[in-house]
Amino acid sequence: MCGRFTLRVPAGVLVEEFGLAAEPVLSPRYNIAPTQSVPVIRASDDASRRRCDFLRWGLVPSWADDPSIGNRLINARGETVAVKPAFRAAFQRRRCLVPADGYYEWQATADGKQPYLFHLEGDRPFVFAGLWETWQAPDGSPLETFVIITTDANEQTQPYHDRMPVVLRGLAMDLWLQPQAQREQLLELLQPRPLEGLVIEPVSKLVNNPRHDRPECAQPLGPSV
Repeated sequence: MCGRFTLRVPAGVLVEEFGLAAEPVLSPRYNIAPTQSVPVIRASDDASRRRCDFLRWGLVPSWADDPSIGNRLINARGETVAVKPAFRAAFQRRRCLVPADGYYEWQATADGKQPYLFHLEGDRPFVFAGLWETWQAPDGSPLETFVIITTDANEQTQPYHDRMPVVLRGLAMDLWLQPQAQREQLLELLQPRPLEGLVIEPVSKLVNNPRHDRPECAQPLGPSV
């Protein structure tokens, strides 16, 4: 699964890496947690550029009676995302990219759960495959939310967790945002693949508490894996 991640790179880097139409206003984030407002990349009317908006992490389906359902829908399994009632409409029409430069997983030890930060060499940014939805409150106000798609862990990450977020690179990002993309093409993207330059490092247990969002959360404790 993916329950916490980081986004520490400057906004200008996201503009350059992901072709954003405008530079978002960002502060470094070291411990992004569910229910928080997070930058999400979506297709724009200008096919050559993408837009970046802030959505709440935890998808609330348009038909939901209570938005608190989003607290549980932070991840969607790639194997069933196209058919599950909570996700299938968004999979067809509302796909997005979730920018990050690291994510956390935990491993049980004799001293409790040890967090690890998974990131690329040089902390290069990447994107998770995501879906978004709009839910309308009784007073008519809209709430936009998103979910991160996961798949089976690849060989690199399997020792730490049996699931991992779907990371999209290059042309896969374009296809994921393409409105006319075919279902089978999209499902093919949701497979576990090796991540070139992946670094796995133990970090402080400060990250276990979502109230902690400071550089120490992502500070390595020892040698990289």
